[in-house]
Amino acid sequence: MRILIVEDEVRLARTLKDLLEQHNHIADMSFDGESGLDNALSGIYDAVILDVMLPKLDGFGVIKGMREAGLQTPVLMLTARSELENKVKGLDLGADYYLTKPFEAAEFLACLRAILRRRGEIQPDELKFADLTLNINSAELSCEGRRVRLRAKELELLRILMENGNKFVPKETLQLKVWGYDSEAEGNVVEVYMSFLRRKLSHIKSKVKITSSRMIGYRLEADND
Repeated sequence: MRILIVEDEVRLARTLKDLLEQHNHIADMSFDGESGLDNALSGIYDAVILDVMLPKLDGFGVIKGMREAGLQTPVLMLTARSELENKVKGLDLGADYYLTKPFEAAEFLACLRAILRRRGEIQPDELKFADLTLNINSAELSCEGRRVRLRAKELELLRILMENGNKFVPKETLQLKVWGYDSEAEGNVVEVYMSFLRRKLSHIKSKVKITSSRMIGYRLEADND
Protein backbone atom coordinates (compact mmCIF):
# COMPACT_ATOMS: atom_id res chain seq x y z
CA MET A 1 0.00 0.00 0.00
CA ARG A 2 1.11 3.57 -0.67
CA ILE A 3 0.36 5.85 2.30
CA LEU A 4 0.58 9.66 2.53
CA ILE A 5 1.61 11.16 5.89
CA VAL A 6 0.62 14.83 6.34
CA GLU A 7 2.30 15.89 9.58
CA ASP A 8 4.33 19.01 10.41
CA GLU A 9 6.20 17.37 13.31
CA VAL A 10 9.09 16.09 11.23
CA ARG A 11 10.31 13.64 13.84
CA LEU A 12 6.87 12.05 14.19
CA ALA A 13 6.37 11.96 10.43
CA ARG A 14 9.67 10.13 9.95
CA THR A 15 8.85 7.72 12.79
CA LEU A 16 5.51 6.87 11.16
CA LYS A 17 7.20 6.49 7.78
CA ASP A 18 9.74 4.06 9.26
CA LEU A 19 6.96 2.12 10.99
CA LEU A 20 4.92 1.82 7.80
CA GLU A 21 7.93 0.73 5.78
CA GLN A 22 8.73 -1.92 8.40
CA HIS A 23 5.26 -3.30 7.63
CA ASN A 24 5.90 -3.34 3.87
CA HIS A 25 4.05 -0.14 2.96
CA ILE A 26 5.43 2.70 0.85
CA ALA A 27 5.11 6.06 2.61
CA ASP A 28 5.46 9.67 1.45
CA MET A 29 5.50 12.75 3.69
CA SER A 30 4.09 16.27 3.44
CA PHE A 31 4.82 18.83 6.15
CA ASP A 32 2.05 21.38 5.55
CA GLY A 33 -1.61 21.25 4.60
CA GLU A 34 -1.33 22.83 1.15
CA SER A 35 1.27 20.36 -0.14
CA GLY A 36 -0.58 17.56 1.64
CA LEU A 37 -3.80 18.36 -0.20
CA ASP A 38 -1.97 18.64 -3.53
CA ASN A 39 -0.37 15.24 -3.01
CA ALA A 40 -3.59 13.62 -1.80
CA LEU A 41 -5.48 14.88 -4.86
CA SER A 42 -3.08 12.94 -7.10
CA GLY A 43 -5.21 9.89 -6.29
CA ILE A 44 -2.23 7.55 -6.02
CA TYR A 45 -2.59 6.84 -2.28
CA ASP A 46 -4.40 3.97 -0.59
CA ALA A 47 -4.75 5.95 2.66
CA VAL A 48 -3.86 9.34 4.18
CA ILE A 49 -2.55 9.90 7.73
CA LEU A 50 -3.57 13.50 8.46
CA ASP A 51 -2.64 15.76 11.38
CA VAL A 52 -5.15 18.44 12.38
CA MET A 53 -2.78 21.27 13.34
CA LEU A 54 -0.85 22.06 10.17
CA PRO A 55 0.71 25.22 8.69
CA LYS A 56 -0.84 26.88 5.61
CA LEU A 57 -3.99 24.72 5.72
CA ASP A 58 -5.23 22.72 8.69
CA GLY A 59 -6.29 19.10 8.53
CA PHE A 60 -9.97 20.02 8.42
CA GLY A 61 -9.29 22.06 5.29
CA VAL A 62 -7.33 19.21 3.74
CA ILE A 63 -10.05 16.62 4.20
CA LYS A 64 -12.73 19.08 3.10
CA GLY A 65 -10.77 19.71 -0.10
CA MET A 66 -10.36 15.97 -0.69
CA ARG A 67 -14.03 15.16 -0.25
CA GLU A 68 -15.22 18.18 -2.29
CA ALA A 69 -12.99 16.92 -5.11
CA GLY A 70 -14.73 13.54 -4.92
CA LEU A 71 -11.68 11.76 -3.54
CA GLN A 72 -12.76 8.92 -1.25
CA THR A 73 -9.30 7.85 -0.05
CA PRO A 74 -9.54 6.61 3.58
CA VAL A 75 -8.25 9.18 6.11
CA LEU A 76 -6.91 8.63 9.63
CA MET A 77 -6.76 11.95 11.49
CA LEU A 78 -4.14 12.57 14.19
CA THR A 79 -4.38 15.28 16.82
CA ALA A 80 -3.25 16.32 20.27
CA ARG A 81 -6.74 17.68 20.80
CA SER A 82 -9.13 15.42 22.65
CA GLU A 83 -12.21 17.66 22.70
CA LEU A 84 -15.33 15.96 21.42
CA GLU A 85 -16.31 18.80 19.08
CA ASN A 86 -13.04 18.53 17.14
CA LYS A 87 -13.48 14.79 16.67
CA VAL A 88 -17.06 15.30 15.53
CA LYS A 89 -15.96 18.01 13.08
CA GLY A 90 -13.29 15.77 11.55
CA LEU A 91 -15.63 12.83 11.20
CA ASP A 92 -18.41 15.00 9.75
CA LEU A 93 -16.00 16.32 7.12
CA GLY A 94 -15.26 12.77 6.00
CA ALA A 95 -12.48 11.37 8.18
CA ASP A 96 -12.70 7.63 8.75
CA TYR A 97 -11.07 7.47 12.17
CA TYR A 98 -9.65 9.85 14.77
CA LEU A 99 -6.54 8.98 16.81
CA THR A 100 -5.43 11.21 19.69
CA LYS A 101 -1.72 11.73 20.39
CA PRO A 102 0.20 10.16 22.02
CA PHE A 103 -0.54 6.67 20.74
CA GLU A 104 1.18 3.30 20.56
CA ALA A 105 2.50 1.83 17.32
CA ALA A 106 0.19 -1.19 17.58
CA GLU A 107 -2.84 1.08 18.03
CA PHE A 108 -1.83 3.19 15.02
CA LEU A 109 -1.40 0.13 12.79
CA ALA A 110 -4.74 -1.30 13.94
CA CYS A 111 -6.46 1.98 13.08
CA LEU A 112 -4.81 1.98 9.66
CA ARG A 113 -6.04 -1.55 8.99
CA ALA A 114 -9.51 -0.45 10.06
CA ILE A 115 -9.71 2.46 7.62
CA LEU A 116 -8.39 0.28 4.80
CA ARG A 117 -11.42 -1.92 5.41
CA ARG A 118 -13.72 1.12 5.36
CA ARG A 119 -15.79 0.22 2.31
CA GLY A 120 -15.79 -3.48 3.04
CA GLU A 121 -12.64 -3.86 0.96
CA ILE A 122 -10.88 -6.27 3.30
CA GLN A 123 -7.17 -6.29 2.62
CA PRO A 124 -6.09 -9.93 2.63
CA ASP A 125 -2.88 -11.09 4.24
CA GLU A 126 -2.24 -13.28 1.20
CA LEU A 127 -2.87 -13.00 -2.53
CA LYS A 128 -2.94 -15.97 -4.89
CA PHE A 129 -2.53 -16.27 -8.63
CA ALA A 130 -2.11 -19.67 -10.29
CA ASP A 131 0.73 -21.40 -8.39
CA LEU A 132 1.85 -18.21 -6.61
CA THR A 133 1.11 -17.08 -3.07
CA LEU A 134 2.15 -13.60 -1.94
CA ASN A 135 2.23 -12.98 1.81
CA ILE A 136 1.77 -9.23 2.24
CA ASN A 137 2.92 -9.10 5.87
CA SER A 138 6.16 -10.99 5.40
CA ALA A 139 6.83 -9.81 1.80
CA GLU A 140 7.36 -13.47 0.91
CA LEU A 141 6.51 -14.99 -2.46
CA SER A 142 6.10 -18.75 -2.61
CA CYS A 143 5.41 -21.50 -5.12
CA GLU A 144 4.97 -25.12 -4.08
CA GLY A 145 7.18 -24.75 -1.01
CA ARG A 146 9.86 -22.63 -2.69
CA ARG A 147 10.11 -19.12 -1.26
CA VAL A 148 11.76 -15.79 -1.95
CA ARG A 149 11.63 -12.42 -0.17
CA LEU A 150 10.63 -9.26 -2.04
CA ARG A 151 11.79 -5.71 -1.49
CA ALA A 152 9.15 -3.06 -0.78
CA LYS A 153 8.72 -1.81 -4.34
CA GLU A 154 8.81 -5.35 -5.76
CA LEU A 155 6.09 -6.28 -3.28
CA GLU A 156 3.90 -3.33 -4.27
CA LEU A 157 4.33 -3.96 -7.99
CA LEU A 158 3.44 -7.62 -7.68
CA ARG A 159 0.54 -6.86 -5.34
CA ILE A 160 -0.98 -4.55 -7.96
CA LEU A 161 -0.50 -7.11 -10.72
CA MET A 162 -1.98 -9.95 -8.64
CA GLU A 163 -4.98 -7.86 -7.63
CA ASN A 164 -5.66 -7.19 -11.30
CA GLY A 165 -5.45 -10.87 -12.26
CA ASN A 166 -4.85 -11.23 -15.99
CA LYS A 167 -5.84 -7.64 -16.81
CA PHE A 168 -3.20 -5.27 -18.15
CA VAL A 169 -2.05 -2.48 -15.82
CA PRO A 170 -0.59 0.58 -17.59
CA LYS A 171 3.07 1.29 -16.97
CA GLU A 172 2.21 4.88 -15.99
CA THR A 173 -0.20 3.62 -13.31
CA LEU A 174 2.45 1.34 -11.86
CA GLN A 175 5.08 4.08 -11.79
CA LEU A 176 2.75 6.59 -10.09
CA LYS A 177 1.43 4.10 -7.52
CA VAL A 178 4.85 2.77 -6.57
CA TRP A 179 7.21 5.74 -7.06
CA GLY A 180 4.86 8.75 -6.92
CA TYR A 181 4.74 12.02 -8.83
CA ASP A 182 7.82 13.59 -7.28
CA SER A 183 10.11 10.62 -7.78
CA GLU A 184 13.43 11.14 -9.54
CA ALA A 185 13.40 7.53 -10.71
CA GLU A 186 14.53 6.93 -14.27
CA GLY A 187 11.93 6.43 -16.99
CA ASN A 188 12.79 2.74 -17.29
CA VAL A 189 12.45 2.01 -13.55
CA VAL A 190 9.33 -0.12 -14.05
CA GLU A 191 11.11 -2.28 -16.64
CA VAL A 192 14.09 -2.69 -14.31
CA TYR A 193 11.92 -3.85 -11.41
CA MET A 194 9.91 -6.15 -13.65
CA SER A 195 13.18 -7.84 -14.59
CA PHE A 196 13.91 -8.30 -10.85
CA LEU A 197 10.49 -9.90 -10.38
CA ARG A 198 10.90 -12.16 -13.40
CA ARG A 199 14.17 -13.47 -11.96
CA LYS A 200 12.48 -14.23 -8.63
CA LEU A 201 9.60 -15.99 -10.38
CA SER A 202 12.16 -18.07 -12.23
CA HIS A 203 14.06 -18.74 -9.00
CA ILE A 204 11.00 -20.34 -7.35
CA LYS A 205 10.12 -22.12 -10.62
CA SER A 206 6.67 -20.60 -10.97
CA LYS A 207 4.59 -21.12 -14.09
CA VAL A 208 3.50 -17.49 -13.86
CA LYS A 209 5.03 -15.02 -16.29
CA ILE A 210 4.97 -11.24 -16.37
CA THR A 211 4.07 -10.20 -19.90
CA SER A 212 4.04 -6.74 -21.40
CA SER A 213 2.32 -5.15 -24.37
CA ARG A 214 3.66 -1.95 -25.87
CA MET A 215 1.40 1.03 -25.13
CA ILE A 216 -0.87 -1.15 -22.96
CA GLY A 217 1.05 -2.28 -19.89
CA TYR A 218 1.89 -5.37 -17.83
CA ARG A 219 -0.06 -8.38 -16.63
CA LEU A 220 0.40 -11.86 -15.18
CA GLU A 221 -0.11 -15.00 -17.25
CA ALA A 222 0.00 -18.60 -16.12
CA ASP A 223 1.63 -21.22 -18.33
CA ASN A 224 -0.64 -24.25 -18.14
CA ASP A 225 1.65 -26.59 -20.08
